[in-house]
Amino acid sequence: MRKNTWSAFALAFSLILPVSLPAPAYALEVSIHVGSNLNFGRAITCRQGQQLIRNRGFRDVRRIDCRGRTYIYHARRGNSTFEIALSSRTGRVIDVHRLRRR
Repeated sequence: MRKNTWSAFALAFSLILPVSLPAPAYALEVSIHVGSNLNFGRAITCRQGQQLIRNRGFRDVRRIDCRGRTYIYHARRGNSTFEIALSSRTGRVIDVHRLRRR
């Protein structure tokens, strides 16, 4: 008798409490600005720079100039096109300009 009482109590208690609570949703803000260090201060190749910018939330990343100390890329985010300059020696963002809005 006692075993049935505890089983009924456990069943009723489990129906009252939710089995699992949903995980809270968090908004993800991707920001890139002058001085952002994309590669932890290590030298990068032009292709690595393109991938690092893509990983920061930009799409349609195109290499414009990959000679010398500065690599220049054009990339889109939202309805805007940006020109992003990265240091080839450190991977830091040197400059970001919005080119046009679509």
